[in-house]
Amino acid sequence: MAQVDGAQTISCGILADTSVLRILLKGEWQAETSSGPAFYSRTAIFFGPHSRRLPCRVKGDFATVALSLAPGTCHALGLHDVAGLTDRLSPFEELGFDSSELMALFRDGATRAEWMDVLENYMRALVQQRGMMEPDQITRRFDEIAFANPNIKVKDFAKANGIEPKRLERVIKRDFGLPPKQVLRRARALDMAAHLKGVADASEAAELALRYFDQSHLNRDFVDLFGMTPTQFVRTPQPLMTLTLEHRQARRLEVLKRVEPDAIMPWQEPPERVSRTES
Repeated sequence: MAQVDGAQTISCGILADTSVLRILLKGEWQAETSSGPAFYSRTAIFFGPHSRRLPCRVKGDFATVALSLAPGTCHALGLHDVAGLTDRLSPFEELGFDSSELMALFRDGATRAEWMDVLENYMRALVQQRGMMEPDQITRRFDEIAFANPNIKVKDFAKANGIEPKRLERVIKRDFGLPPKQVLRRARALDMAAHLKGVADASEAAELALRYFDQSHLNRDFVDLFGMTPTQFVRTPQPLMTLTLEHRQARRLEVLKRVEPDAIMPWQEPPERVSRTES
């Protein structure tokens, strides 16, 4: 959930490793997609996963509600293969749904929690309607290893999970939108980006740095994926990117069972303790 009030224009970018159903409730949005510039206002948009930073801009007050779909969800629900949706923004109609019907559920004046309940209930109904098939177990395991150890060799993962490398390649591209090596490379960069923006567990800093051979290796990946060096990335205000990274890190720690769902994340300030001085 994101909401900003004020007559301003935010130029930013997003690099997400999952598909996202995003409800644009307020604001004028522009994104530079793989098929060219796209402009949106109040509507439902399906964001495919990204192979690199997606430049975007939002003008004026804006509010969005978003639901990230775990890898393999689109295939399990009988939607398009994610490979064909990578770096694309698709109106809900392109997936065979009615965006006006969904948007009508979001009433003005509702709380953020109510908006999230609407979207989650909609997705639950869709899962039940489509037969409640679960994503491929190989996809789930690869998702976990991308969070835990994105430096693993693809051939080692295939051997450990008893799957032929060619079949692994097909499954991962179908469910993640990219070949296995690129998924792992993106995961490394996203973890480091989250650390640089201060939305990661600080205790992992040394481990994250050791995932790269040297500074030139890190610079090369950042320039390719984010369009800027790590130094430029730190210095450039990127509220939408930072929010995306924070959500991913929260999911990562939950998948790795290092935090409980809805727990306070390591980079977040704990609620203030109210102290009372008695005289």
